Parts: sequence; C-alpha cells; structure tokens
Amino acid sequence: MECKVKNTVSIFFAIIFLMGLPKGFAQNQKIDSLVLALDNHQANDTTKVHILHALATYYSEKDAQKALDYVVVSESISETLNFKKGIAESRYLRGIFEMEQYNFNEAINHFNASSQLYEEIGDKTKLAECFTKLGNCYYKSNDFRNAIPYFKKAVAIDHKEGHFQTEAINLKFIGYSYFDLSEYDEARAYFDEALAINLKLGYLEEASSCYNIIGAIYSKRDNYPVALEFYNKSLAISEKIKDTLGISKVLNNIAILYKIHGKYDKALENYNKSYAIHSQLGNEEQIAVLLNNIGSIYLKKEDYDKALTYYNNALLLNRKLNRKINISRNLTNIGNTYLTIEKYKLAEKYYTESKLVALEINYQMGICNNYRGLAASLLLQKRYNEALSNALKSRELARKIKVLNYEKDISHLLSDIYKNKGNYKNALINHQEYKILSDSIFNKESIEKMTQLEYEYKYKQALDSASIRELKLTKTVLSTSEDLEKSKRNYLWAIIGVLLISIVSGTAIFYQKLNNAKAVTQNAIVEQKLLRSQMTPHFIFNSLAVLQGMILNKEEGKSVSYLSKFSKLLRLTLENSRDKMVFLSKELEALENYIQLQNLESDTPHFSIDMADTVDPSALKIPPMLIQPFVENAVEHAFRNQLDNKEIKLELSFQDAALKCVILDNGVGIDATSQARSPHKTSLSTLINRERLQFLSKDFKTKGSITIEDRKKYGDQGTMVTMIIPYQNTTIT
Repeated sequence: MECKVKNTVSIFFAIIFLMGLPKGFAQNQKIDSLVLALDNHQANDTTKVHILHALATYYSEKDAQKALDYVVVSESISETLNFKKGIAESRYLRGIFEMEQYNFNEAINHFNASSQLYEEIGDKTKLAECFTKLGNCYYKSNDFRNAIPYFKKAVAIDHKEGHFQTEAINLKFIGYSYFDLSEYDEARAYFDEALAINLKLGYLEEASSCYNIIGAIYSKRDNYPVALEFYNKSLAISEKIKDTLGISKVLNNIAILYKIHGKYDKALENYNKSYAIHSQLGNEEQIAVLLNNIGSIYLKKEDYDKALTYYNNALLLNRKLNRKINISRNLTNIGNTYLTIEKYKLAEKYYTESKLVALEINYQMGICNNYRGLAASLLLQKRYNEALSNALKSRELARKIKVLNYEKDISHLLSDIYKNKGNYKNALINHQEYKILSDSIFNKESIEKMTQLEYEYKYKQALDSASIRELKLTKTVLSTSEDLEKSKRNYLWAIIGVLLISIVSGTAIFYQKLNNAKAVTQNAIVEQKLLRSQMTPHFIFNSLAVLQGMILNKEEGKSVSYLSKFSKLLRLTLENSRDKMVFLSKELEALENYIQLQNLESDTPHFSIDMADTVDPSALKIPPMLIQPFVENAVEHAFRNQLDNKEIKLELSFQDAALKCVILDNGVGIDATSQARSPHKTSLSTLINRERLQFLSKDFKTKGSITIEDRKKYGDQGTMVTMIIPYQNTTIT
C-alpha cells in the first residue's frame, strides 16, 4: 500500500514537472513521458485524470481527435469519482476543442457547464478563464454585444485576485467589442485602462497593441495626425522588442492612412510587408484582412480585375473562418468595384448581401455603408424612390455614429436624388449641407501634421542610431587610449572637445532654424485661412445665383448694377488681402459693398456706422478683413425667423489709445445661435482672427482681443462683438 502511494505521488509530481518544462523542450519527449506515466498508473483515480488532461493539452496542437479521446476518458472517470474539478476541466478542454473547430454554440455549452462547476468549488482563477473563453466564443461568432458581459465578469475576478495581466487582456477585448460595434468612445475608455496597466507592469507587447488600436479609433474619427502619432508609438515599441506580429499590424494601419491620402504605392508597400509577415506566421485571419486591403489599393489604382481577385480571395478565406464582420466588408468592397465599372445590378446584389450580414451582427458602420451603396446603385438605375429611402437610412446612421465623411457623401447623393426627382428645393438644401461638411472635413493642417509626425519619428530613429554609434565610438576610444602617451591622449580629447562644441553649436543652429521655419509656416497657415474665410464659397455661389436669376428675368439694369457692385467687392477684397495693413476707409468701403450685395430685396438689415470724431478713417491703417466676418455672421445667423426691424450697427472709437470696434445686432443672440447651429459647422472667423491678432499684437507691440457676448446680459436683444484692433496712424511720423 505504501509503495502504491509513493508511486502515485511520484507520478503526480512528474506531471507537474513536465507541464512546467520550458516551451522549447522537445514536445515528443513531454508526450512520451506522459504516456509512460499513464501506462504505469492503472488505477482510475484523480491522478489518472490529471495525466489524461495533460496529454489532451499537449495533443491539442498535434492531433485534435486524440486530444478529445483523452478528454472523454478523463470526464468519464471524473464523473464516476464525482470529482467536480476533473469534470470542470474536462468540459473546459472540450470547449477549447469545439472553439478551435469554429463550433461556437457547442463550445459555449461546455464553458457554461465548466464555469458552474468552478463556481461551486470556489476556483476563481479557472472561473475567470471560463468567462474569458465565453467572451471569445461570442466575439468570434460576431455577437459583440453578448461578448462584453463575460469579459467584464472576467475583469472583475482578475482585478480582485490581482491577476493584472489577464485583466488588461480582457479590458482590451471589451474595447475590441465596442470598436466593432462602432461605439468608439466606450472602446477608447477600455483601451486606455488596459494601456495604463500594461505600461505600469511593463507588458510592452500588450502596450503596443493598445497604442495601435487607439490609433485606429482616431483614424475612424478622421483624425489622421493623432492616429499616426499612436501608430508610431506602437511601432517604436514593437521594433524595440522585435515583435514581428505587432510590427505587421501597425504597418497595415499606417498603409490605410497612406491610402486615405492618395499615396497608393507607399500603402501597397506597407501592405505587402505586413502580408509577408502574416504568411510566414500562418495567420489566416490577418491574411484575409490584408487581401481585402490590397484589393482596395488596386481599386484606387483602377486595376479592377486585380481588385476583384483580391476581394474574392479574402471573401473565401473569411467564409472559411466565419468572420462575418470581414465577410460584410469584402462584399461591400466587391459592390463598390462593380459600381465603379458601371455594373449596377451586380453592385446592388453585393450591397444587399453585405447589408444582411451587417444587420445580423449589428455592424453599424457596415449597415450605414451598404445603405449608401444601395442608394448610389439605385440612383444610377433611375429607381429614385428606392434610392431616396436607402440614402435617408444611411444618413440617419452616419449621424448616429458620427462619421462625417459618410454624412458628407450622403448629402451629395441626396442632392442628386432630389434633383432627379424634380425637388430642387431639397436638392439645394442637401447641396449646401454637402458644402458645409466638406469645409469642416477639409483641413490642410492634417496632411502637414501627418508628414511632420512621420518626419519626427524617422528623426528619432536617426538620433537613436547616432547614439548607438557614438556609444561604440566612445568605447573604442576608451579601450585604446590606455596605450597612448599623455600628450596623445590630451590631443585626442582636444579633438573630441572641438567635435562636441561643433555638434552643440550645430544643434543650436538647427533648432533655431526649425523654430523660425515653424513660425513662418504658422504665419502662412493663418494667412491661408484668412484667404479662405474672406469671401465664403456659399456667398459667391448665392451671389452668382442671384445674378443668374436677374439675367433670366431680363432685368438688365439691375443685373449690370449688381455685377458692378459684386466685381468692386471682389476687387477690394483681393487688393486688401495683399497688404498686411489697409486704410480703415477702404475696409469700410468693402464692408458697405458686401451689405449692399448680400440681398437686393427690402429685407436687408439696416446697417449703420457710428464713428467717433477722433477716428480718422483716411489716416488709420488696420489689418484687413477683421470686421467683415463678424458682420457676415450677423447677416447670416442673427435674424433667423425675424422678418423686420433688423439692424446691424458698427461703432468705432478710441479707448485708452486703443482702437475699439463694436459690432451690434438686434437678432436672436449668440446663445440661441450656438444652440441652433449644426454641430459640424464651426465658426472659423473668431478662431482665425484671434490667431491673427496674436501675431499682429507681437508685431506692433499693442493690444489685440476679441470678445463675443449675448446682449441679454445688458438687458438688450442680440449679439455684441467687441474688438481691440492694432492700428497705424499715418499722420504720425
């Protein structure tokens, strides 16, 4: 009896030892040792259950069916012994087997049974593992909403038990689930939490993964400079720890940014690098993603046959893996290709199939995109009512998930649909909305920032390489200097000193030039914004439309007068924009021309100028186009639903030697205007003029400020804009 006990104990510790062997140890040796232990242990007891579980674990990678056979035997013995822990582990292993075969419903049943048993025996660690696996099953079957509660249960246990690494992984999967549901704010919160844990504990591979997906969130929100910033953080870590899988994922996302900005060859280069890494690793899911992405590049390059080949190959692989979210994306892209080559019926077919898959998994972005694609294909088939229905559904979703690019495209599409239906009023409304969204999305600084961040990352790499070379050089100098005579050593240090001084001087000159270049660039950007804001495209469009109406109505005298005033305003605007300072009289003349042109009808606001005696407009010079944008804002926004008694007043005076300009209107007030304005429409006038005033105040060493207030705080109605404007007095020499 004593011998039998000793033998059982020896076998048990042998199992523990074998399971703890390094991963690099020969797999066959582990299996052979466990088979020997099983042959030597004839009793159907808990020790045999542990041996069978260990064998099942090792065979799961080599022979799945044999692994399952071991699990079935271990489960049978455990049930005979009423060994709950053994039954729980058997069900857990069966769940893993089914999950690897993509039988997620069966896997969920096994993990649920396992979790109930682990909860009964109080094994919190294994219970958390069951919850994680349940979350994985729902996630892989594209049921993201049901995956989230299980990941959260696992997080709660991991946090309480102090298992911070697995807590961070589960937090990340919650973030992935919200990301695939297009709920980006929720996703960002969980990725931030996971990132904080990984950085604190030094889990660099996981930290890199978090940086990468946070970058993807910013990319989805069209904030490409910040997206690239996070991608570069991820790439720096992955390169540091030589994580090829992490590098490949970041390269894929950076390629997406290149594609967005029209750099297709660079995008293709990054995709191919990433594809090579994943092919070597045999990662089928990522290979499918990359096939789809490469197809999208060929679509942009107008090589439609290649695009369809890559899309269809990706679709086949995703159908095999049952990745429904990617199946939906592949189908949409095939639809886009057929739409481009004018095969509208085929496009409609693929959009419809993709929409059904997206609806099945509640993939909001995909649903929105497919409604948009259907609207476009139906419009081109002249099925206008069906096109309108799909476009309106797409716009509703685009606004819900806050994707400006989609909303912009849909507004343009709706304008075309209404135009074809003969509804010109709605066509114009949607065209104007399209222009507003285009202005909001267009941002030259985004491209500049992207280039700058890419340069800074490469510059950092160059500095790191230089530091390594410098370190090697220093070691060489130190190792050889011991054999040199004192005079030679002093001579060497003198050379090093000169070199260091040269490096420091060169660095100082470089940073000085860099700062000067940045200042010049910033000035140029502000001036460019000024030129874009001086006369809005909407005003020019409306003016030309009014002129066209006069000509069509054969109002020759009126149209000639209007054209004369319009050309005069355009000339004044262009003349004033060339100079840093213009006479106040010229600025007021342009302003009055603008007011006259804004509306020829009787409902034009009454405009007046109240100028103090001390203000001489023919002697004072001010920065151009400071006043006009605020008057334009008053004309366009202040008198909403107000039919008469509309007044705009301009007051100019000196206050403590500063030129004070006050613009008053009796409209609805800035508070009401701010509430009614579209959240996508940002007023550029205040922002640009404040930036200009900052630079001008430094140049002229004078005050410059802008204050906007609702007049209700003074017991009046409307808005009051108060500006302190830098000026030059030409009468003072």
